Amino acid sequence: MRTIRVETSAATILLTEAPEPKVRDRQTGEIAKDAVSGEALMTMGVVYIEEGESSLIKVTVPESGVSDGLALGAPISLPGLIARPWESVFNGQQRHGIAFRAAAVTPAAFPAAVGATA
Repeated sequence: MRTIRVETSAATILLTEAPEPKVRDRQTGEIAKDAVSGEALMTMGVVYIEEGESSLIKVTVPESGVSDGLALGAPISLPGLIARPWESVFNGQQRHGIAFRAAAVTPAAFPAAVGATA
């Protein structure tokens, strides 16, 4: 399956939903696991802001990659962020989208304002 690296160095990323376990099966409550390592996966909401445009996205991170010190509304860093296109058929309906996954989520600093002086 193809993956696309997402360059985040020029973006501001803010945490909008705290990390919580990613549910694989809503009926049973089974938690999603990484296919290779078997580690539990977490999902969180973020707003990705770059060049004056913003997007609300969900990002999946392995449980061990969730750092302490995360706060809602605060800037975060998503090292190793990738995008993976997907499609499926559910109840006869064709669905498609982009899944985002990062190696970790860590607190970050707000970028310096453009043209700001000290």
